[in-house]
Amino acid sequence: MKRKTVLAVLLVVLAYLVAGARVFQLLEQPFESSQQTSVVEARGAFLDQYRCVDSVRLDELMEHMILAVEAGVHPASNSSNFTTNWDLGSSFFFAGTIITTIGFGNISPKTEGGKIFCIVYALVGIPMFGFLLAGVGDQLGSALGQLIGKVEEIFLRWKVSPTIIRVVSTLLFLLIGCLLFVSSPVLVFEWMEGWSLLDSVYFVVITLTTIGFGDYVAGGDSKRVYKVWYKPLVWFWILLGLAYFAAILSMIGDWLRVLSRRTRTEMGGLTAHAANWTANITTEIKGVRRPQLSFEFPDKPGQGEEEEEGAGPQQPPAPSPIRPRDSQPIDFLAENLAFIDAEESDRRSGRSGRPSPRPRVRGGKRRGRPGHSSEANGYLGQLEPPGRTRDKGENV
Repeated sequence: MKRKTVLAVLLVVLAYLVAGARVFQLLEQPFESSQQTSVVEARGAFLDQYRCVDSVRLDELMEHMILAVEAGVHPASNSSNFTTNWDLGSSFFFAGTIITTIGFGNISPKTEGGKIFCIVYALVGIPMFGFLLAGVGDQLGSALGQLIGKVEEIFLRWKVSPTIIRVVSTLLFLLIGCLLFVSSPVLVFEWMEGWSLLDSVYFVVITLTTIGFGDYVAGGDSKRVYKVWYKPLVWFWILLGLAYFAAILSMIGDWLRVLSRRTRTEMGGLTAHAANWTANITTEIKGVRRPQLSFEFPDKPGQGEEEEEGAGPQQPPAPSPIRPRDSQPIDFLAENLAFIDAEESDRRSGRSGRPSPRPRVRGGKRRGRPGHSSEANGYLGQLEPPGRTRDKGENV
């Protein structure tokens, strides 16, 4: 990538960041200010009502509550209804958030041994999960491809246009994946966690994009009783969802790569055609003789006109304008999809689009020397007597 392109992309990203920061500031800063005001008012009202409570001791209690919330403990819980965040299911889910690089942040190791083990565990587990994610994404894409292939066979029996089949296949791939890994989990979390529809969609998108703020975590409500298998099942959903998103990103990357290569090829062909056409026109223009002025009078009337008509230069024919091919946008999309599928299948099968080798010349046939035709060779062969060979120094 050229330096100018990198600078242009950098400026676009910076402008996007500034615009996003401004929007978030306008949306969230008033809410934060209102919450700060309400906390100060509640603290003042509490001290006015209970004058025996020291304000310093109250602040210390609030700091302990904040630390408890950061550790994942609900401040309103007591010893009777206390639920740990480090049981086997929760610990499995936490380990899964480490190697998937999501890192919700609702719970984290607080001991020195836990922090050291977390460092080593992340360095080993993240590459391992990346290898697993690539394999699962490949298998998932193959399974969805086989399912879509059956649908294409049905369309072919109905004699549907290949253009429509290509577009429908792409839309089906996106629709099935969104239905399995986005829409269905949204309904499940809305039912299991008691979240609203917006909160469920928010959690699904933030999780599958590996952002993981941690404000909404599946199985993180201490007031609810979850099954032991709930959090491990959520982690397997995260694995399949990340694999699907990885497959989509890989597919988009392949499309962009093939389309850019095909565009460069077509532009190179058009450039070569234009250069060839320009060179031909320039050659024809230079080959035309300029008319010279003659001061000699013809002997007979009409003689000069006949010679001028006979020797006049011939104008080259005007090139016919190239008409663009009439095509619909859907045809162009289907053509690109078919070309991309062919390129991808060749790449996966090991064929990189190389041309087939030229066929060899059959043995036993002698090639004629350059500049001599086969007729001449046959004529010379007839002149020589059979069974006699001509030496190099022999005069004929």
